[in-house]
Amino acid sequence: MAEKLFSKAEREIILEAIKAAERETSGEIQVHIENHCKGDVLDRAAEVFEKLKMHQTKHRNAVLFYLDVVEHKFAILGDAGINKVVPDNFWEKIKEEMVVHFKANAFTEGLRKGIEMSGQQLQAHFPYEQKGDINELPDEISFG
Repeated sequence: MAEKLFSKAEREIILEAIKAAERETSGEIQVHIENHCKGDVLDRAAEVFEKLKMHQTKHRNAVLFYLDVVEHKFAILGDAGINKVVPDNFWEKIKEEMVVHFKANAFTEGLRKGIEMSGQQLQAHFPYEQKGDINELPDEISFG
């Protein structure tokens, strides 16, 4: 079910949004989709964050978009480095923007917009490093 949430074309839009967001930053963005999360969605997102080794980026500037298909829940989790520099309500504003699209069944656009907004902050606070900047995490969507 999780794998069927987005068509191949929609996945390409999401992957392109990740690549575009990461093009001008040392930050990393990942998307993880599961059928169902038991318990609190933020707790599960934190487990996935660790499982995907997102906490091991050089500047601790990774962002996870976690989606629970069955329960219609999602979470955005930023690592310590990005959380130190964004405004207190930053993640909540992104969630609010995404919900507008999700309620209209525009899941791809909601996710694309959230990735874009995150990327803007990553680019502002963690610009691309000319020397030695590597893509530390895969851009592919992961499934649980």
